[in-house]
Amino acid sequence: MEPGQRVLEQLKPGGEAETVWLERILTFITEHVHPLLSSGPAPSGGSVCPDELCVRVVKEIQNMTVTHSLPVSYRLISVSELLSKQHLACVSNLSWSTNQQRAWEKEAELALPGQRALPRVNLLLIGWLREGQAGDWRLTDASGSVRFECLSPSLLWLNHLVFLPQWNYIPHNALGQDGTHSEGHVELIGSPVLLHPAPEQGLAAGPGEGAGLSGAVGVRQALGLMKKRTRGQRLSVWGTVASVCPLLVVSGTSFFCFWLTDGSHSLPLLVKDSSRLWWSQCVCVGQSVCVTALRVCVLRGWRGNSILCVTERSEIHTDYTHTQENTHSDTESDTPSLEMMSHGEDGGDTCKEAEPGRSILQSGVRVKQSRVISYQGTVTEVVSEGAGLYVIDRKVGLCLAYQPGPRRKLRVGDSVELHHVHFLYRPCPDFPPSMLCMCLRSSLRVTSFSRVGGSSPVSTCPGDGVLPRLLLEKNVGVSEYLWTCHLSSQLSHSLLPSVMKQQCVCVLSWRLMVEVWGRTGGGRRDIYAEMLDEPHTCPLTQYRVVSAVRQYISVSELSESLQSECWSSVSLSSLLPPDGPSLTSDQINSALAWSCRKLTSDLQKSPEPGLGLRQRPLLLVGVLELPTQTSDQSLQLRDRTGAISCVVTETSQEEEGGQTAVFNTAWIGCLVCIKHFTMVTERFLQSGFPSHQHLDQEKYITHRNCRVYLQFSLDHVHILSPSVAMVTHLQQKGEESGGDVTKGERTEEEEVTKKRKKEAAADSSHSVTGATTSASCRPSPCVSMVIRMEQKEGVTWRNMGVGLKDREAGLTLSFSVRAAVIGAGVSWGRDPKNGPMTASEADSGRKEKVLLVFSGVSARWFPLLQPGSFYRLVAPNTQDRSVLIGCSVPGRSQAELHTGSTLQVQSDWRFHTLTRPLLLQSYRQALSPTYLSLSDVIDGCSSDVVCFQALVSDRISLSDRTSGSGPTGVRLTVCDETGTSLQVYLDLGHAPYPAGMLPGNRLLLSAFQRRVSRSGGVYCRGLPVSSVSVLSLGETSSAQPPPPPPMMHLGEWAASRRQRCSVGRVKGHVVCFLFLQLQWICSLCGSLYRQCCSSSQCHSTSSVFDSKAKLVIDDGTGEAHVSFSGVLVCTLLGLADSQWAGLQRAVRVRGHIRVFPRGRSLVCDPDDPLLHYLVCVCSSEVVCRQLSLSCSRNTRQRAEGTKRFTRGERDFITRMAPPPQLTCQHIL
Repeated sequence: MEPGQRVLEQLKPGGEAETVWLERILTFITEHVHPLLSSGPAPSGGSVCPDELCVRVVKEIQNMTVTHSLPVSYRLISVSELLSKQHLACVSNLSWSTNQQRAWEKEAELALPGQRALPRVNLLLIGWLREGQAGDWRLTDASGSVRFECLSPSLLWLNHLVFLPQWNYIPHNALGQDGTHSEGHVELIGSPVLLHPAPEQGLAAGPGEGAGLSGAVGVRQALGLMKKRTRGQRLSVWGTVASVCPLLVVSGTSFFCFWLTDGSHSLPLLVKDSSRLWWSQCVCVGQSVCVTALRVCVLRGWRGNSILCVTERSEIHTDYTHTQENTHSDTESDTPSLEMMSHGEDGGDTCKEAEPGRSILQSGVRVKQSRVISYQGTVTEVVSEGAGLYVIDRKVGLCLAYQPGPRRKLRVGDSVELHHVHFLYRPCPDFPPSMLCMCLRSSLRVTSFSRVGGSSPVSTCPGDGVLPRLLLEKNVGVSEYLWTCHLSSQLSHSLLPSVMKQQCVCVLSWRLMVEVWGRTGGGRRDIYAEMLDEPHTCPLTQYRVVSAVRQYISVSELSESLQSECWSSVSLSSLLPPDGPSLTSDQINSALAWSCRKLTSDLQKSPEPGLGLRQRPLLLVGVLELPTQTSDQSLQLRDRTGAISCVVTETSQEEEGGQTAVFNTAWIGCLVCIKHFTMVTERFLQSGFPSHQHLDQEKYITHRNCRVYLQFSLDHVHILSPSVAMVTHLQQKGEESGGDVTKGERTEEEEVTKKRKKEAAADSSHSVTGATTSASCRPSPCVSMVIRMEQKEGVTWRNMGVGLKDREAGLTLSFSVRAAVIGAGVSWGRDPKNGPMTASEADSGRKEKVLLVFSGVSARWFPLLQPGSFYRLVAPNTQDRSVLIGCSVPGRSQAELHTGSTLQVQSDWRFHTLTRPLLLQSYRQALSPTYLSLSDVIDGCSSDVVCFQALVSDRISLSDRTSGSGPTGVRLTVCDETGTSLQVYLDLGHAPYPAGMLPGNRLLLSAFQRRVSRSGGVYCRGLPVSSVSVLSLGETSSAQPPPPPPMMHLGEWAASRRQRCSVGRVKGHVVCFLFLQLQWICSLCGSLYRQCCSSSQCHSTSSVFDSKAKLVIDDGTGEAHVSFSGVLVCTLLGLADSQWAGLQRAVRVRGHIRVFPRGRSLVCDPDDPLLHYLVCVCSSEVVCRQLSLSCSRNTRQRAEGTKRFTRGERDFITRMAPPPQLTCQHIL
């Protein structure tokens, strides 16, 4: 009879569908199962035919179904078909009814909100359970094998034919992995059915005396026997599993260790035999086992030396119960209980109680001791599978990086049990406060497989585990590793894919960790000591706690935060001077027109309230670029998320090495890390506030905006991936360029990904701007010439009309530079960039000048072209040297031309800075441009156009209130080291807004017009060709106080006409009080205000208190009349705040009062008590005292006059200069 007929005769199908289904079952078993059965070991009952096996399988299937009928909707699937065609995670359960399935799905999705339960498939699996190569189990049929995972494996399953009625299948790409795993795996969620049972395993002792179960000894006795080693001795040891170390592969040898304990003593066992590695799947913590045929061996590399090792004849017996007659007298206790923590059991108290209390302070960093605990919970988030980071119970972090990566990656929904895991509290501020970290002594066991499908994690690390391998090589602390992982996930969003590949981001993050933390590694890791030493020590025993570690922030996040907090973090009243309540409407609106907020990237001792960015120091990563046509003319820092303008300085080439404006073009295209920088927010406000009381009303604000940018020095920049030009620059400086993350050390994993890193080098070392990328693609011919910048004009909007189409006609950014040509043009086969200067590029006798005109795209070179620097001008894609020869300006006969040739710079031309080491020897000593000092500008300059350096001490915005276009000009008060000050006026209506003109910054002001006012004061005024460059930056987030003004003698200040100093310090004694005026005035029109405004044309209801005083001060060289106003009058009179407030209330009744202490006849009512009080105050010793003042000299002084002196009976008349009229700014 045919096998198919025998099957149908025994099973008696109820219809055609069941008959076809049975035939398919028989065909599947014949093709995929029976070939392995026939080639394997014979069963106890002899060989099994395919039809007999088919009948046995079908009967088992019927027993598993709810109705005990044939489930024709199910089908058997081969392993090869499962791997090749099942691309989605799924679940199969033969015993489910529809209602049971729905209840299972609902329960799974309620337990993990936001997750979807695994979809059900009607598939069945049959195969042999075999041992894999690395200790794993595999389900095998004739078509292939698949990795097999189970929760509680039994030794009876191995090498047996099984039928799986309940299982999950997880393909390799179900978790959003990047293809690093070659296949998926099967998860057993129920017990398998043994289809081909073998004889029961006996528990008889194996060969050798004392090697079987009858001679098993406890842990304590085994320790004693190990000290009395006997050649050929074999031990059988029983006990409770205390910990299971992970499977390791060292030099091609696989092994693992597990510990047995009897409650008071512990004993490690080494499993090295390849045929016993599968034990790692069966041994779990808390299980009672007996291991036979163990031998004592010497473990090289471990200080403990002797250890029990599994042999080829060893057997393991799980769930072992030691009989009473075999119990030795030294056995003290039975199976010990294990302490287990979980988040559900008073998780908050557990974490607080488990927080390590012992800490050590090392170099200002807190070093804490971890605590070893056991824990059970559910995985709720996969932070980074490649980095081994997870979240358990939504509040506890889990780090597996210090162990070899598990074969089965954890999924959301997995229930896990952790033993001998290290508890750390706040090791990294970017992760949950409670962290569990596993070392080589820790064990992890999945107690329940996830019932939900995998989802791609938001922040990932490469699935090939670049960061864990770097951790294994460098052996850094867990705090550093966690910070690196978080940084890697952030950089993968802000840099990829425009800058570099994912693997390079991991190496980049590691180098940033070394730069920020200053640690390269903790030495070689001793794996044997970590697994076997008592007391236990490992890299997780101690960890560093640095709450103020730097926080990475993307460019767009930084820019958006600064803009959003521009106005919310400040009250308008705080932007006014101390006498803000007494200011008139014009004074208030003028003071609010411009304000500045500067924050340092370093953590301040008193951070501003409400500012989220100030919790930790900040860290920026990006590519330095030239400005675009739509941005201001400053360098930009760009990442994938956006760009931000930067005011940049660097160390000059002079011997003194001071700061200067950035001039080196090699920085363009460099991927850099910036740790120390200043965030600047300039606020521009157009308002019409009537008085100080109306500042909280938004309706008086007509227009407001802000501008954000960064300030930093290149001395505080760390190069991560240099441009080609930067490599040349660093080599000439004698430094290594080794910051390129695409090259790195020749580690094993980098050799594997060598090809990908070469591709990343092209991505990471180029600039996004078109000026530096075209040449890096392929070599192209070009011509160049070397020039030396002599003078740079300012960039403005001009109607150039050069190279513009009709539809593009209009204003364009333009500026010009005057330069000296060093030599003739030179042809090249490829761009020489900033290579060393050659002799063919120099001509010592050449004194030609050229005027370079930049417009449109070429105007972006403005921030990098500085007077006194040498540049190589390169014109690509041509061999014609004449393109670098400027055209001459035609002149008429008998006319002498004082201009050189003019050269229009094209958009694709490039400039490369030639620093002094790159120049020929004869040009390295070139004289730097000289600039006037501020004293020379004020006193001894005969030129109308001047260039000078100065420190900004004050700034006032000059706005056109009739338009909404923002500021149209500024007035800068600049000074030098002596305190000499000068006012500079700039018109911003026809030029891009220049960044960096802030108090505390040192500026280079070129081509400014020196003007003398009608009163004799000197000031400077910007011209269309004027240029402003930032030479150095303020040291802190707040502007440094300017140098004090110079000390002035009143006699010299009044007599010297050439001394045009407008601000000075005066120290003298008060001779007399000339007058005091107190009044309430209208805040809008300034008229006298009693109950209402005295002006009939003004209907304002707001008033302010106005106070003025004038006195005579004498310093021994002369006299001066000094005027006081506002709160300075209160300080001058020596009144307390309460007295000053009472005086204001008294004056409000009458509106105003004037006091002349030395001319009482000028007062109408001398008996007025208020007047008498003020006269007494003005004449008191509190006022008539010695004062030290900072004063400004009024520009309008009285002319010389005659004065009569009487000596005895004679009168003398002489001409005398009037005393200088001063206005007090500060009472020192």
